[in-house]
This record gives sequence, C-alpha cells and structure tokens, in this order.
Amino acid sequence: MDTSALMMPVECDVRVFDELDRLLGDVEFVTPAAVIAELDRLATGAGEEATAASVGRDLADRCRVVETDTSYADDALVELADRGECAYVVTNDRPLRDRLLERGVRVIGLRGRNTLTITQP
Repeated sequence: MDTSALMMPVECDVRVFDELDRLLGDVEFVTPAAVIAELDRLATGAGEEATAASVGRDLADRCRVVETDTSYADDALVELADRGECAYVVTNDRPLRDRLLERGVRVIGLRGRNTLTITQP
C-alpha cells in the first residue's frame, strides 16, 4: 500500500479495504515504513490533503509495516516488490505504477470513480 492508496478514502471516496477484499479476498496488507513517515509528514499540514493523510495513517494500522533501505516511499515500494514481499502494489500514483509495471509487478489502482482494478504488467 502506498501513500496515495491509503489516502483514497478521502481524496477519491473509495472504500479501499472493501475494494481490496472484493478483488483479493483475505490477504495480508504491507506498507513500507517510508509510507508511514510520509503520511505523518502530510498529516501535520492543513486542508483536505492533511485530513486524507490523517485518515490514511489510521488505515495503515491494518498493514504490517516493513523496513526498507530507502526513505523515499516510491523507492521503498519498488524495493519491496523486487524482494518479492508483495504480489501487488496498490497505488493511485501514475509514475510509480509505470515503474512497477515495467518491473513485472501487478498494480491495483483506481478505475472509474470509486472502483479498484488490477493492471497486469
């Protein structure tokens, strides 16, 4: 789970965990520590982004937090995928999605107004 995925409930009106349950069934959710740090940083601001980050930080409690060698969230997700620690990456970030697909990683992202879909590499 990346930062944008955890912020989807506020920013895109998506019930992200309900959608993931529909797509994948009962799975373990993982997020890198760098995503948690980014959410914490964004939550200190004001406005909708800060609210979305605060909600995302609360939702991250449903994920196992994994340490990586990098502090940049996108690179941390790529590292986890390269290590084989995730079968999918959930993101609404187009550049990250493209990087992952180039590496052969399946990506789950927004389709339409509030539905998630799997994109195969």
